Formats: sequence, C-alpha cells, structure tokens
Amino acid sequence: MCGRARCTLRPDDVPRACHLSDVAVSHVDVDRYRPSYNVSPGSYLPVVRREDGIDGYGVAVHSMKWGLVPSFSKKDEKPDHYRMFNARSESICEKASFRRLIPKNRCLIAVEGFYEWKKDGSKKQPYYIHFKDGQPLVFAALYDSWRNFEGEILYTFTILTTTSSSALDWLHDRMPVILGDESSTSIWLNGPPSSKLNALLQPYEGPNLVWYPVMPAMGKLTFDGPECIKEIQLKSDREKPISKFFSKRGTTDEIKEHKEVHPSAEEQANAEAAYDGGSGIKIEPDVSAGSPDTSEKSRMKQEYEEFLVAADSKPNIYQLPQPHASPAKKHSFTDRDKQSTLLSYFGKS
Repeated sequence: MCGRARCTLRPDDVPRACHLSDVAVSHVDVDRYRPSYNVSPGSYLPVVRREDGIDGYGVAVHSMKWGLVPSFSKKDEKPDHYRMFNARSESICEKASFRRLIPKNRCLIAVEGFYEWKKDGSKKQPYYIHFKDGQPLVFAALYDSWRNFEGEILYTFTILTTTSSSALDWLHDRMPVILGDESSTSIWLNGPPSSKLNALLQPYEGPNLVWYPVMPAMGKLTFDGPECIKEIQLKSDREKPISKFFSKRGTTDEIKEHKEVHPSAEEQANAEAAYDGGSGIKIEPDVSAGSPDTSEKSRMKQEYEEFLVAADSKPNIYQLPQPHASPAKKHSFTDRDKQSTLLSYFGKS
C-alpha cells in the first residue's frame, strides 16, 4: 500500500517529472498545494490529468485531495479520505467506485518517494523508498469530483496498488503502481481502455528502486521536514547493551544448570558413598573409630535408665502449678496419645 509520501516538487516541475514535454500545461488550484516531506491522505497534491482544449491535447496540473470521494456520495456526507486513498489494481474493473473512472479519469501522481512500515510484533519501523538517482516516482491513479451540500466541488484521487515486487515483499505485500518511463505514463494518461492498461499495473522490478530506515517519528502527522528522510542505523540484538546483559546472564545460568545436572566425578563419588548401596537410605559419616555394636547400644540404654531414675528422685523447682481439673470434663489418655520416648525405642530392640 501507500499511505505516506514525500512531495516537495514545484507545480511547474511536475509535468517534466511525469515525462511530459511539448504539451500545453494549465494549472488549477495549485495555491492549495503545500510541499511536504510527510504527505498523508486528506492533503492536497499536484495531480496531472488530461485536458482536451480547443487547441487539441493538453494536460492540467490540478491540486486535488488525496483520498477518493465518489461523485455519488451524499451531499451532506462528511468526506472520509482514508477510506479510499488506495485502490487495488486487480479489482478496479469490478467496483463501481473505480470502474466508471477508467475511461476518462486516469491521472498521474509525482512524488520523490514514499514510506512503508515493517511490522515487528507490536513495533513498526518506517522505511523511505525512492529512486537511487533521485528522480521522482510516478504513480498510476484515478480521480473523481464530488459536489457537497453548499455546491462546492471537491476533486479527489486514489493511488493504484499492486502486489509487492520480489525485492520489497519482505517489507509489505503491496506497493503502488510505478510507471517507470515515458511510454508507460503516456499510455496510462492518454491510451484507450484496453488490455495494454493491465500490462502497466504490475510490480516495479527495476534495480534503481532503493530504501533505507528512517525515524519512527514518521508515524506522527505533524512530523515534517528534511529529518523525515534522514537515514538511521538499526541496531542488531547483539549490539544492544541490554541484550548483552541478558546474554551473559543466560550463559551463567546455563553453566549453573550444567553443574546441577552433570556433577563432577568427585561430587558423584561422594554422593554414592553417602548412600548404602543404592538402597536409598542415607548413611551419616562416622566420626568415631568404628560403628557402635550391640554392647555399646546396651550401655547407652543403661545410662539413660539411670538418668530417668535420678531425675524422678529430685524435686522439680521449675515446675509450674497445675490448674485444677474441671470435674465436668476429664481427659483419659490412651496408649495412642502417648508420644514415643527414647526408652521405648531401645525397649523394642
């Protein structure tokens, strides 16, 4: 598609930009045209249309608004120039808004370049597309006139689009129909409706069509001036400092994860030694000379029993006074309520 363009040409230079010479040229409402680096639908642009006079064939440089308003629109309807600022060339013979304009309302639009946006997720990066040698681009277009409720006649136009060229299909799937030489502009402007017109509505594959990225501020309608076509350098992910930060962090995490999943030979040996033959029961390291045997276990049991006897014979000076039990409720402990003690553990052996 084509929704933004640069047109800073003087009205007198437009016919020459359209490869027209030795023809009578008239000017209509050119004072409404304002050169701009950021032209959008609803703006006035100089349009070259055919004008037959008494002296024969001629052309007119007519200032029209970008965004077609069909002549059959209601007189009290507010014009919406964004509705038909482009027309698909494949279907202009099918839709009534365009079909009736093909015989006598074909025109040419000359601009220095146009802008297209590359979608990258939620972000869009604008590119400026132009001829390498700086020559203006000439678009195929259709125009119409509409009379409003007050009787004022408004001239508007739409730019024809086609499938994108093989060089630009990475950027967008549509592009304006570019008429690249004098023969094509002459046929589109003056030729009779025939199959020859369809041959012109093809993607422009010339190698002289180039592009480069420009400032994202192009998305603002108020952004204008030479900065609109200033080339910028796009930073790759590797050049972004934040990308480098996450890259290093990711590398560290990978190393850590590798250590956790793949322990060293020494760590694996220690881990195997800490378990009993793969039984799943962890064996605490023995700090004594040997493992405790049966006699040692009996000695520990005897010492603990002596400790309990001694503790029961001494008064407990730290014992808190017990509250009086309520006669209404008494709780009887069963064997299930008793907690296991070390004595019961040794008693089971």
